[in-house]
Amino acid sequence: MLPSHDRFAYSPITGRPDFSWPGGRRLAVYIAVCVEHFPYGEGGLGIPYSPGLEHPNTYNWAWREYGNRVGGFRMVDALAANGVRPTVLLNTECYDHCPELVAAFRAAGSEFVGHGATNARQPNSMDEPAERAVVQEVYDVIERNEGRPPGGWMSPGANPSRVTEDLLAETGYRYTLDWPMDDQPTWLGTRGGPLLSVPYPHEVNDVPMIVFHHGSSQTFADMTVDTIDEMLEQSVDQPLVCGITVHTFIVG
Repeated sequence: MLPSHDRFAYSPITGRPDFSWPGGRRLAVYIAVCVEHFPYGEGGLGIPYSPGLEHPNTYNWAWREYGNRVGGFRMVDALAANGVRPTVLLNTECYDHCPELVAAFRAAGSEFVGHGATNARQPNSMDEPAERAVVQEVYDVIERNEGRPPGGWMSPGANPSRVTEDLLAETGYRYTLDWPMDDQPTWLGTRGGPLLSVPYPHEVNDVPMIVFHHGSSQTFADMTVDTIDEMLEQSVDQPLVCGITVHTFIVG
């Protein structure tokens, strides 16, 4: 047998019990908006439009900062105009850096998901004590600012460590978006008890579509609509979750 994570067992979607979402619905759709902040003059900026530049890499830092100054507010307005309550994957450094943007998403009724303190530091690069401190810090900061703790977590860079799920459950998080392996929620086993894996989009995501594959905004929009149409048909047989991920500095 190959090495395993031992978080969950293999399960074909064709062999599971049927259920429906509230109201008898068969497809659950959410839009995840990534609101992120990065340090200036240091590594960890992630995906670059100008690779190989020495730090300070002003071009790439400013590209991301556009999302906090302009793009995020455009997205709040667009989502509100269409009656969509966003799910915000939040770097908690944004509370200090761009509190007006966080407030705008709060006013739109957003659910805030822990997304690390900054996307410049990923769990898989930390030892367990350091990661535990960040997971707890994010939990506490969101609870202090929003009046309730976050229910969910998405690792910066989509890069959890071997113990991330254990730390999340032990801290009080109820779900994670780090495992894009299914179209239905899946229970994960952890040291702290069950943790729900909520489906997360690897493809219907503006990073791979627009940045990595150089797709146009129209192509990304077409992919999103086509995916929902396809999943609506598939959900007749199995209840499904469709996630759509956008970033304030890309789609914004």
